[in-house]
Amino acid sequence: MKANLLFKCNNLFISQRRLMKYFPSPPKELLLSGMPEIDVSDWIKNTEYTSGYEREDPVIQWFWEVVEDITQEERVLLLQFVTGSSRVPHGGFANIMGGSGLQNFTIAAVPYTPNLLPTSSTCINMLKLPEYPSKEILKDRLLVALHCGSYGYTMA
Repeated sequence: MKANLLFKCNNLFISQRRLMKYFPSPPKELLLSGMPEIDVSDWIKNTEYTSGYEREDPVIQWFWEVVEDITQEERVLLLQFVTGSSRVPHGGFANIMGGSGLQNFTIAAVPYTPNLLPTSSTCINMLKLPEYPSKEILKDRLLVALHCGSYGYTMA
């Protein structure tokens, strides 16, 4: 039994090594890990809006301005906060997977109350973004959520 399992594992390893030699290094890395840099323009292009938000709304404009202003590391935190993944898949944001297949990054409107932080539903790649009254408050609350770890599952 042990010998049979060892044989299967060894064959799997050899098969993977043979397969990988057909891919040059950079594409191989992309296939395995996703894209290393986050392209904000691709992110914007492949985002949907729901629950009252539209692309032209001030809160959405402020959100994307904040995303452009924050560091690459904070963008990674945001991506992970909303999707559960810290990497953009090969092919960009158009190829982000949700719990049941391809699922665009989505921003949903939530009524504003003071001190309310953004939340997310990672299985459907949805950011629940309160209708903040200013860009400064939006940035502050978003960074608190990203850096203070509003991670995990809640029943909502």
